[in-house]
Amino acid sequence: MNYTTLISTDALAAHLADPNLVIVDCRYNLTDTDAGANAYRTGHVPGAFFLHLDHDLSGPKSGKNGRHPLPDIAVLAATLGRIGIDGNRQVVAYDQNGGMWASRLWWMLQWLGHVRVAVLDGGLNKWIAEGRALSSELPVARATTFVPQQPRPTASAQEIQQHLGDGTLTVLDARAPERYRGDIEPIDPVAGHIPGAINRPYAANLTPQGAFKSPEALRYEFEAQLASRAPASIVHQCGSGVTACHNLLAMAIAGLPGSRLYPGSWSEWSSDVSRPVARGG
Repeated sequence: MNYTTLISTDALAAHLADPNLVIVDCRYNLTDTDAGANAYRTGHVPGAFFLHLDHDLSGPKSGKNGRHPLPDIAVLAATLGRIGIDGNRQVVAYDQNGGMWASRLWWMLQWLGHVRVAVLDGGLNKWIAEGRALSSELPVARATTFVPQQPRPTASAQEIQQHLGDGTLTVLDARAPERYRGDIEPIDPVAGHIPGAINRPYAANLTPQGAFKSPEALRYEFEAQLASRAPASIVHQCGSGVTACHNLLAMAIAGLPGSRLYPGSWSEWSSDVSRPVARGG
């Protein structure tokens, strides 16, 4: 197995017995943070482990580093090793929402140099709709050692602020249009967006059925929106650095690698009143 962006339900079903496969359930709900774990216990893809966005895939919050800051690398490596992920494993991540949570784990593994990780295209909804089996049995992990590689570069608030308006960086905001414009802000205390940011809601990457659009369609849309900007100049942002990973994954599917994540995203940016805020379209 060598899947680095997406894996189909057919392919996953065919490889469920592969000893080099680690499946991770990443289901989550912002308004009920226990919902993912509860749903996992009720039924999950056979053999899947559960990782919690808040507890396993995020670090401690300081009030200034966003709602889902990146965890310490050593702590994350220990978590990954605990469920059997090492350099020889193919990882498949899934959720219930078209990849909006699973793409966080996809990006984090890519960030640390583990490229054999893919998101289940269509997620658990597609798996269930096709009549595939679920299990409530908790798998026994074959604990191992995850050895992180040199982390891939990310963007910081300081870097973005330093380059506001100079044309060297373009921020792509993955939030819904009404949050980007500042019409509403249901989560963070300040409404609006980073000045100069372009809105690319993560949901634009999906078909009405909840699967990713074709590589050709995604490439056409990103190239049209980015207007000849090089992928290396793109910085991805959302509310807390989670759904922005969906746009990173979509660009990788489209054959446009090399962009970066701003992990703190709007929740970090807006925590400092000295940083500028834009509103409107």
